[in-house]
Amino acid sequence: MANDAHPHSLGWKKWVVGARPRTLPAAVVPVAVGGACASEIHAGSWWRLALAAVVSLALQVGVNYANDYSDGVRGTDEVRVGPLRLVGSGVASAQSVKIAAFVAFGVAAVAGSVLAVSTTMWLIAVGVAAIVAAWTYTGGPRPYGYAGFGELFVFIFFGVVATIGSEFVVAEQITSTAVIASIAVGVFACSLLVVNNLRDIPGDTVAGKNTLAVRLGDARTRKFFALLIVVAALAIIGTAFSAGPMALAGLVGVIAVRPALNDIGRGAKGPQLIPVLGAVGRAQMILAVTYSVGIAMALHS
Repeated sequence: MANDAHPHSLGWKKWVVGARPRTLPAAVVPVAVGGACASEIHAGSWWRLALAAVVSLALQVGVNYANDYSDGVRGTDEVRVGPLRLVGSGVASAQSVKIAAFVAFGVAAVAGSVLAVSTTMWLIAVGVAAIVAAWTYTGGPRPYGYAGFGELFVFIFFGVVATIGSEFVVAEQITSTAVIASIAVGVFACSLLVVNNLRDIPGDTVAGKNTLAVRLGDARTRKFFALLIVVAALAIIGTAFSAGPMALAGLVGVIAVRPALNDIGRGAKGPQLIPVLGAVGRAQMILAVTYSVGIAMALHS
């Protein structure tokens, strides 16, 4: 929802908008794909996959609220062309958004603790690292998101860790298929952030938020987006060698992102990139379905 809507009339819906629903596929995909990688283990503890989904979604919502809070109090969100920000628009107090972030992190911590008790306590350390990384993305005295490392965080935690972790909590093993698949999932998640930061280059430059897009510049950021999609395709092909040819079904998700590639290649800017974010999110959901089903079928063929 754009800032020119009537934010003060949103009521409770502001919390839904502030959770940034278009980013939530990034939390769903790794759980679906990781679960598929574990599907050949018939004795797996599948109830744990539901908790893994809770952890992933709660972390995504938490980092979105934390980002809203931190950018809002820093003044980074005072001028935006993207969706509504709660603190920056004044529709919610900074303190309430901060509380919402830590409630989400708390939900992730509780669900993650149950997973740790039922598998290995090392997951506690992983969870703590994820929450700290989520908060310091734009929070704290030296936020790494302001130094161009946001994509690295997304790749590690919403790609590698979430995918491999989802397989592990079900099957209590890590396979080469999950490792390769985590690369495809991670770079796809990064692509969503790249579009978001490409849109915000003008405002972030003024605010001193040196995202990777600001550092690369407009033209190279567009090329970087295309490179991420190519890497995703190569990783999907890699899983076909590891699991079986049916894993190539994940390429449907890559094909689905073509409209976004075309828009970015044609030079879409500012508000024009908002629907592109939606297109990438839809492609991620298509990837979640086709890739996970393809991997599961490959492992059972």
